[in-house]
Amino acid sequence: MWACRTFPRKDFSFEGYRWQPEHCKTTEFEESEFLKRMQDKTIAFIGDSLGRQQFQSLMCMASGGEWRMDVADVGYEFGLVKAPGAIRPDGWAYRFTNTNTTILYYWSASLADLVPVNATNRQTDVRMLLNTGHHWNRGKLKANRWVMYINGEPLEDKGLVDLHAAKNLTVRSVARWLDQQLPSHPRNLKVFFRTISPRHYRDAPMTRGSKVSKDESSDVVIASAVEGTRIKLLDVTALSELRDEAHISNYSAKTTNNVSDCLHWCLPGVPDTWNELLAAQI
Repeated sequence: MWACRTFPRKDFSFEGYRWQPEHCKTTEFEESEFLKRMQDKTIAFIGDSLGRQQFQSLMCMASGGEWRMDVADVGYEFGLVKAPGAIRPDGWAYRFTNTNTTILYYWSASLADLVPVNATNRQTDVRMLLNTGHHWNRGKLKANRWVMYINGEPLEDKGLVDLHAAKNLTVRSVARWLDQQLPSHPRNLKVFFRTISPRHYRDAPMTRGSKVSKDESSDVVIASAVEGTRIKLLDVTALSELRDEAHISNYSAKTTNNVSDCLHWCLPGVPDTWNELLAAQI
């Protein structure tokens, strides 16, 4: 669904750009070496459709973009099967059996449970804790009938009803909870919090330059939330910000007139860079 070479798009120059870190050299991603390092380990992506794109990117990178006999669908082990009447499952899980490496994705646009206020009425409001990104907008709140709850109680603090303040609270709460889990698994659990993937409204390459010159993160909300914790920051915002031309744009499998997808990325493309950084940090 993100393979832009199967769409009417004619310009594929976006596939040719590579980021070069300053003062160091990263090893080129090599699938067999990566899988060997990830032997007997599980990599889990949790989030919304941008997290799904990163999962799909890593699956393509780890498999060499080809169908392989040693890749098994193990979604059933994690309850990631399509429920009756559902459009899609809550996620996917695949195992590279030669190295016992599992790569999975779990859909959670809220990073928490969504619980109907009235379980017997499908039209009721839904108690929610929102995700950290593009789901933070009034349109999604209204369309999904999401209402904010904290510690099981309706949100009374009118200041937190402001989306920016509520997002800050959510990110910090998630980061604090994750940091509390890490000491229980000191040898076999690592947590990365990816910064926000930007959307664009232009499609010319690097109109704002080709160099990220600042050291601090462009996503101050997530960067400040993980500061002082054991959570690693997977900082992709600034380097993705300069890649206006690499989105699906109006070359979509479900394209309609005058509608452009300026949020999701063509694959192969920018999410591959996120995974190169992830592999290097691991």
